[in-house]
Amino acid sequence: MIEWSEQHQMIRETIRRFVDEEIVPHVEELEHGDLPPYDILRKLYSTFGMAEMARARFDKQIALEKKIAAGEAPAADKKRAKDTGGRGDAAAMSIIPIIELCRYCPGLVTALGVSTGLTGAAIMSKGSIEQKERWGKDVLSLDKIGAWAITEPGSGSDAFGSMKSTAKLQQDGSYLLNGNKTFITNGPYADTIVFICKLDEAGVDPKDRKVMNFVLDRGMPGLTQTKAMRKMGLHSSPTGELFLQDVVAGPERLLGGKPVERSSSGAKDTFSIERTGVASMALGIIEHCLELSLKYAKERKQFGRPIGEFQLIQEKIARMEVARMNVQNLVFRVIEGAELGKGPSFAEASAMKLYSARAATEVAMEAVQIYGGNGYMAEYHVEQLARDAKVLQIYAGTDEIQISAIARDLLSR
Repeated sequence: MIEWSEQHQMIRETIRRFVDEEIVPHVEELEHGDLPPYDILRKLYSTFGMAEMARARFDKQIALEKKIAAGEAPAADKKRAKDTGGRGDAAAMSIIPIIELCRYCPGLVTALGVSTGLTGAAIMSKGSIEQKERWGKDVLSLDKIGAWAITEPGSGSDAFGSMKSTAKLQQDGSYLLNGNKTFITNGPYADTIVFICKLDEAGVDPKDRKVMNFVLDRGMPGLTQTKAMRKMGLHSSPTGELFLQDVVAGPERLLGGKPVERSSSGAKDTFSIERTGVASMALGIIEHCLELSLKYAKERKQFGRPIGEFQLIQEKIARMEVARMNVQNLVFRVIEGAELGKGPSFAEASAMKLYSARAATEVAMEAVQIYGGNGYMAEYHVEQLARDAKVLQIYAGTDEIQISAIARDLLSR
């Protein structure tokens, strides 16, 4: 794939009109007010039929899984359930809105991605049919907001090794959950929470304890969701803390109905999904920063000439275009891989995130530099994009973690 198709371009223009009409007028409220993003995201899902498509896909998948479980599915259906090929167009259709939203409000993508992506994916990949029906459909359609809770105070990049949240098995088969999670996207407003913790096993070193995934509902006794935290960027994506004190979770809330999960492989798959998504986010930021910089370089005059005539400004613009081309090619690679039924390896997903996050941050900061003093002012959009871009180098694993992940994965082969 070397360029967007005509159909892709049509969809892109339609999404762009929605952004201009429904999101741009509210950017100030999303950034500096108290407007949660969820009604806007639901309107996006409703306008483009995404909610109905999500429900239809869910119903089809569950019907097939029930047939397979009952031994009634023919071999062709079983193969279809495992077949991931021919989905390039679907991947493109999901990526285009991410790019367009990130031109103005990357935080909206973070809020949406964590809800339907990370939370929904965790439930649909690990959950039983009953759990999928109870929680999955509402999260995937945005009828309910999801949060994926893994990070803890003091844990940072060592999410599992430093994890202190626990689940203690009770005599009646239920679990008693305790712990504190931080930097949780959608935390203040989440209806459905995938809470990741460790089994409280006497005599077992905490680092070696088994990992567990529970689904929690808003309002459960002992569960506290704090108000949104103040942060550098992504203001349109509410981030909060979770406190659990003796929260009782029945075995039906343990994802998959399995008593324990013995490794972090499930989370590793989730991180891969999140990391490849960063490339699409970075592309939206880079594209808009380049457009704004080109416009400003033509209009802004210094020493009697448009600043775009100065070679140092031209170098910045040229480097922006190189970054745009490279990140777009990474996005195209994801789409082509989906068409072939192949996702990136863990090393490849980490490499994509490392490069695209750095590229977006560098381009956004150079856009601020081109704007000079104006670029430092909040009334100019490059100021917000520079703040928003920085987190791409931090969440879903810092740049340093990506480097380590790439090297370890390659050296283990």
